[in-house]
Amino acid sequence: MTLLDGVDPSQLFGLPMPDVATLDHGVQVPFVQTGHEHLEVMLFIHGSLCDFRYWKPQLGPLGKRYRCVAPSLSHYWPSGRAGALGVAGDLRPFSWDAHVDEMGQFIERLGVGAVNVVGHSRGGCVAFHLAGRYPELVKSLVLADPGGAVARAGSDSMSRTVLPAPVNALRAKAAELIAAGEVDAGLELFVDSVSRPGFWARSPKEFRAMAMDNADTLALQFRDPLPAYDASAAARVRRLTLLIEGEKSPKMFRDAVGALEGWIDGARRVTIEGASHGMNVTHAGVFNRMLGEAIAPLWEPR
Repeated sequence: MTLLDGVDPSQLFGLPMPDVATLDHGVQVPFVQTGHEHLEVMLFIHGSLCDFRYWKPQLGPLGKRYRCVAPSLSHYWPSGRAGALGVAGDLRPFSWDAHVDEMGQFIERLGVGAVNVVGHSRGGCVAFHLAGRYPELVKSLVLADPGGAVARAGSDSMSRTVLPAPVNALRAKAAELIAAGEVDAGLELFVDSVSRPGFWARSPKEFRAMAMDNADTLALQFRDPLPAYDASAAARVRRLTLLIEGEKSPKMFRDAVGALEGWIDGARRVTIEGASHGMNVTHAGVFNRMLGEAIAPLWEPR
């Protein structure tokens, strides 16, 4: 069984059949794209429990003006599903650091030069470090509720995010429920904690199906803490940067946005009123307009 064998078109939520980019060491990255190949490129990096399908509210509307490219990080659906073979990336440890390099190689494979990068949640952390590590590949940067805490004063550079004990206990319980087969209960516990109570129950059917497909990545993620944001890492980001936060997003995300606003030269911060963590889904129109306005000054035909 190859990477895309057995993928039911109904699982794509109306998106086109994905392409596959092969990176170093045989790592295969499935991705979907919309828009004409000569348009300005927007690259979307998803976060926890998600994959390229998370960006459906952006891929359709924005594909009319941009070439929108949304990959699934290694270990996430469809490469993480049972029976998918030939995916060397899933034989390596799950790691945000590996995902940064993976996205760098992926952009190089696109062969279009620097692209506009949009990252959400955990994908925002990956996008942040992508811009610092591969500045020649990033034209502009949008971080929406970027995952990871703010480093404490006096912490070493690249210290790991240290979460409060109650948060760690909640995440451990969520992973325990999923491992015991109570997947829906475990996902509800985690998703509501990073958004707001009741969000899982009110979530669209497609979002819940996607999260179920990626439930096994949650325990892997908890064993791979994100690095904390600090001024030295932010100083390496020298690209036009837009920081988006949800008005009702958990404090950790808003704290990260606030710190990065002060550390990244010229960064602009915007708040989506009434939105929580999944703002690109619940407030897609506003979110999409913000993305278009952010990269408009950089637009040029390819």
